[in-house]
Amino acid sequence: MNVFKRKGKENNDTLEIESLKEPMPDEVFEQELENLMKEESGGNNKKKKIRKKWSKKRKIITIGVGAFFGLFLLFSILGGKKQAMVVHTFPLAKGEVVEELSISGPVQGTDSVEVVSNLHAEILDLPAKEGEKVEKDQVLAVLDDKDAKKELDIAQNAYDLAVSTYQDQQREAENGYAKAKQDYDTAKINYDRTLTLYQAGSSSQVEMETASNTMNDAKRQLSNFTLKNGKPVANESYTLQIEKAAFEVEQKKESLNNTKVISPIAGTVVRVNCKVGRFADKTDDDKPMFIINNLDVLEMKINVSEYSIGKVSVGQPVEITADILGAETVKGEIGSISPTGEEKGSGSTERVIPTTIRILDQDSRLIAGITAKAKIELNKAENVWVVPFNSVIQKPDGTMVIATVDQNIVKMIPVKSGVESDIQTEIIPVEEGALKEGMQVIDTPAELLEDGMTVIVAPSGQ
Repeated sequence: MNVFKRKGKENNDTLEIESLKEPMPDEVFEQELENLMKEESGGNNKKKKIRKKWSKKRKIITIGVGAFFGLFLLFSILGGKKQAMVVHTFPLAKGEVVEELSISGPVQGTDSVEVVSNLHAEILDLPAKEGEKVEKDQVLAVLDDKDAKKELDIAQNAYDLAVSTYQDQQREAENGYAKAKQDYDTAKINYDRTLTLYQAGSSSQVEMETASNTMNDAKRQLSNFTLKNGKPVANESYTLQIEKAAFEVEQKKESLNNTKVISPIAGTVVRVNCKVGRFADKTDDDKPMFIINNLDVLEMKINVSEYSIGKVSVGQPVEITADILGAETVKGEIGSISPTGEEKGSGSTERVIPTTIRILDQDSRLIAGITAKAKIELNKAENVWVVPFNSVIQKPDGTMVIATVDQNIVKMIPVKSGVESDIQTEIIPVEEGALKEGMQVIDTPAELLEDGMTVIVAPSGQ
């Protein structure tokens, strides 16, 4: 058992620790304690007897207090009456730092379409079921086509009537133009003959004026007709009526065709939001009748912050994780980056850029509709000095240092930061060669720590 024993000397006191191989008897312990208390009470030479015998527990406590006081006094003497700070260190070493960006987003097929119908027609049959694979143009639903057929018949009749009316007007135009041309030609001949006679004095002024008026009237009648390539045509309004009727016919034909709802792509029916007996334009919660996804090739949709998008590029590798995968990871790559940003939402002024991740491992257990996490490697540094964030001290002027310990003396080394991960950072010495392998770095330096300060390095694990 180790105890502190104090020896008195003239004008000088020293502390020394004696190691006793055998336990101290109670009588010797009490005598030594009495001597210690006499000297600490001001050097009174009169012996004071301990009237009450102490318990063993109390003896142990008293020894502990005395030992603590002795150690405190020793450190005070060594440290110039300043208590040394206890620090924890780790050996500096080189390693790898990877800056990563983790973002969650939905997994979906590369081709995804929502199939809807604007026909107010009853659903008679649903050949496609949820989970089934379908081909392009395969029938998904059959609707009642009675109303569509009637509307097509009406539109067709209107078109036929417009064409017939146009043909009648065309004939009238041709016949009317022919008669007007004949009347004008006759009036022109009569005018020319009357003019000759009038000039010879054989025709009166009245006859001349009458011939002129008749010719001008015939000319005006002739100008009322529309010519196209020198031939008379019916009024343009009749042509427009035909075009309008033809458009109506095409619309009604399309409506009739749409009574068979088909898939625009080859894929898998992932959702069916309609039922037989319901109307096609009145689905559950106004959702699409069908959602078709191409699940042969999956992708992820994520939104990258405007502050990080500059470090993301097409083709960059991505590591994908999800609850459904367990400990398994799936490889992917950045497929596309939107050329424009959009609001993040929730009142934030930050903008985000929609980004697509192409999933390369298509035989994984990922399925469309779940949320996965994408880990994008933004930057990487290998064989560099690496320390935890907590061990770097940033000064008010923006410069950075790390605190090292050599023979219990603190030395501050100026550094710059490089690649950063979530918990570590690359450090680059301002002065080349200032960092050495294995040098002791304080892992969480206190604010009061100063260059040249004496500290006590705590043993490893404490």
